[in-house]
Amino acid sequence: MSEYVWSYKSTSGHLAGTDLRGYKVEAIDGGVGKVDKHSDEVGDAYVVVDTGIWIFGKEVLLPASTVIRIEPEEKQIYVDRTREQIKNAPEFHREKHLEDAVYREELGAYYTPGAPFGRPA
Repeated sequence: MSEYVWSYKSTSGHLAGTDLRGYKVEAIDGGVGKVDKHSDEVGDAYVVVDTGIWIFGKEVLLPASTVIRIEPEEKQIYVDRTREQIKNAPEFHREKHLEDAVYREELGAYYTPGAPFGRPA
């Protein structure tokens, strides 16, 4: 898996240190929830999206590379995935996302460009 999946694209408009909590998250085909947590750490940047009632409170971790645009005035983040792809993403597990290398590899594989969505490449 390429590490770039865990980095923001230079064109996203992301400014390190910006608090993204509470920003609405917009998929290609509609809203998916709000940012609950995020990281700007180089090589490990991500946003955790609380999907609310849309998929019964599931939280998903989106690697920073999925963010295509951030609009601070609107408090909105746009991602390059569909609602279905986000719905089928591996669920975010707070207790193991930092320590479990297999879990991190599984997440990265799900979001790596060219990988078949929903299963590791």
